[in-house]
Amino acid sequence: MDARLQFIPIMIVGFGAALCLTPLTRQIAMRLGVTAAPNQRNIHSRHVPLMGGAAIYLSFVLSALLFSPPNHLVELGAIVAGATMLALIGYLDDRRHLSPRIRLLVMTVAAAVAALSGVQIRLFGTPYIDIPLTLFWIVALINAVNWIDNMDGLAAGAAAIASGFFLLLALSQGQILVSMLAAAIFGSAFGFLIYNFNPSSTFMGDMGAYTLGFVLAILAIKLKFAAQPLNVTWMVPVFALALPILDINLAIFTRLFERRPVMLAAKDHVSHRLLRLGLTQRQTLALLYLFCIAYGLVALGISQAPADQALAIGGIALVSLGLIFCALVIIRWRDSRDVDEATA
Repeated sequence: MDARLQFIPIMIVGFGAALCLTPLTRQIAMRLGVTAAPNQRNIHSRHVPLMGGAAIYLSFVLSALLFSPPNHLVELGAIVAGATMLALIGYLDDRRHLSPRIRLLVMTVAAAVAALSGVQIRLFGTPYIDIPLTLFWIVALINAVNWIDNMDGLAAGAAAIASGFFLLLALSQGQILVSMLAAAIFGSAFGFLIYNFNPSSTFMGDMGAYTLGFVLAILAIKLKFAAQPLNVTWMVPVFALALPILDINLAIFTRLFERRPVMLAAKDHVSHRLLRLGLTQRQTLALLYLFCIAYGLVALGISQAPADQALAIGGIALVSLGLIFCALVIIRWRDSRDVDEATA
């Protein structure tokens, strides 16, 4: 089989495994009592099984290892090891609610394992800057994907869309390992999404969100463009992952501005603000999916355009993200002002 077409069986295996394993993990979660109760971040009103992430993790590992290229075993082993650590700590957090320090420590160790295997951002040409930047990027994106897991189908759908664009981008550059990893995580996320779409019968929990965020961060680092300068290519993964990046920055800005703990869950994410405008859950989900697709297409366009045009496209897209950020801040401010006036 043409190496460029190997992503097809990988995608099928990941999708099929997640489709079969998710109902099983749902039953196990109910027996163990691992369920998600309504809280300050999620919008569901009932207890929902919380081990769908085990299906995502197992499906990804199975599909990746079955078709692993022998010349990438070290990196692939490090990625699987990191994902395993994160899945385990995610499971423990779903059951026992671990402290942020413990979770961040394990995330950093998983990121370090990947970095030591060769998965590194090489932006400044010195490991004293590039390795800390790599660790920061991986840990930040793990949390970013976890934070958008606040409504049915959002994190799984956004991850599926982002990995789909990473697959197209990697195939256009002939990058086999990145293509295979993207296909594996796409199939796994999409298979789980069948059960997670509104109204959801199961949630991925931290197990799934951590796995998805970790692999997406790795894909962003590994993606390379031989024909484009560095001042262009850094924008490609940023736009492919525009939603989680926008959301985590918006939440952190809001919590700092309102003098609240950054790691304390709250209904201050992008999805919550759109719901406050009167949109339904499905309308909000559709709008955010379109947002992911639109900026994924921008990433694809930047990767293919001449450098000067790519810079222009990227600049416009960055300005548009800034305007969206400001609009979402205004929505929050107006909502808070209306509440204050109503209680005055």
